Amino acid sequence: MKTALITGGAGAIGAATARMLAADGFSLALADIAAGPAQALASEIAHEFGVEVIVEPVDLSDVAVPGPMLERIAGRFGRLDCLVNNAGVTGASTIGQVAIADWESVLLLNLTVPMLVCQAALPLMRAAGGGSIVNVASRVYLSGTGVGYTSSKAGLIGLTRALAVQLGKDRIRVNAVAPSFLTSPFTKRSVEKNPNLPEAFVSLTPLARLATPEDVAGAIAFLASDRASFITGDVLHVCGGAQLAPQPD
Repeated sequence: MKTALITGGAGAIGAATARMLAADGFSLALADIAAGPAQALASEIAHEFGVEVIVEPVDLSDVAVPGPMLERIAGRFGRLDCLVNNAGVTGASTIGQVAIADWESVLLLNLTVPMLVCQAALPLMRAAGGGSIVNVASRVYLSGTGVGYTSSKAGLIGLTRALAVQLGKDRIRVNAVAPSFLTSPFTKRSVEKNPNLPEAFVSLTPLARLATPEDVAGAIAFLASDRASFITGDVLHVCGGAQLAPQPD
């Protein structure tokens, strides 16, 4: 049975992705610092879809975590076919007020950690004969918002393309999804600062609604599947057309 690792597995996008991959027959490893919600989700998915789901209750901001985590996954499943780098954080917004500690923490979790998890996952994916890596980026790489978050997500696109070139010979496809704004716990702070932000995004989105976690998960599940077997190094915008417009104030 194919196996997938989802970082940030207990979050809105992570949970929706876990359900879709389980429906496609994947066994799952959910990595998240929120151990309680991750375990509850794992139990729910295992019961509903009849697949094995394990939880890795890890703090990915510790760069020593990815290697041992992948070793445990190897011991449990013996293979890895899909990696979804979904864990992320926002911050370091205004250039005049950026503290180096905030800048470094955003780049660590949003860019360095995905690189390290990819690195640690390579032996398992190669042993499986290939697979799919999907990095969760953001529309902001096109439009710009906070300097730390935008820089990290633009860097994640660059990492995606570099790995697609390097890992093609191993039959490992590497792609990214770039969602637009969606209402979730991740965006709660932004909405508290700017209550009009959701309406602003709706107004510049040709499909005239916000994205849902399921919209993003559907794109990830497609890229993880054999239906996307000849797609690598690409960015799938899950924006309802908002990627065609500037970032709202």
